Amino acid sequence: MINETDLARINELARKQKSVGLNDAEKEEQAILRGRYIAAIRANLRSQLDQIDVVDPDGSIHHLGKKD
Repeated sequence: MINETDLARINELARKQKSVGLNDAEKEEQAILRGRYIAAIRANLRSQLDQIDVVDPDGSIHHLGKKD
């Protein structure tokens, strides 16, 4: 998961990239942090989608959760 420190570092690197640019180590760090951030967003979205149930007009309920 991503924490506040990681988010702050992502933002710091983005600001630095726009102003003076990043060296190779910083570019690599930025890519790793962005990858972790995207993975956390996807996991959160998947969790929310797994909780959705659809009620048909006939009253039956279909769980749209994880398909095995």
